[in-house]
Amino acid sequence: MKSFFYKRRFIFIPFGIAAFLTVISFVVMTLWNNLLPDILHVGAITFWQAMGIFVLCKILFGFGKGGGPAKGAWMRRRMEEKFKNMTPEEREKFRAKMENCGRGHWGRHGGHPFQKYWEEAAKPGEEKPAAE
Repeated sequence: MKSFFYKRRFIFIPFGIAAFLTVISFVVMTLWNNLLPDILHVGAITFWQAMGIFVLCKILFGFGKGGGPAKGAWMRRRMEEKFKNMTPEEREKFRAKMENCGRGHWGRHGGHPFQKYWEEAAKPGEEKPAAE
């Protein structure tokens, strides 16, 4: 037999979320009003402003999808196993395919947008016309 709270958990979830948001907003408001007016010379905020700041920060900076180091270790083990089962030809093909990955924002698109200008500036022996 299911318990009383288990059967009605969908009714209690919104109340739990509201209680959590209320407590966090109160903590944000208290910390703001006790620290920032003296440090940064800003005004005190209300409870609703604190709730708005908290929600805005969650929207801008994310909701903590987490994963942590365990996720990275799991993926690393999986890739090691996959790489171990490849033939040498498959490994070389994989390395060639992944060569440009992880080289910054422009790695997959052939280099930095200003690369050709840097190469022109680095050519020795060519005189540049002087700007007047």
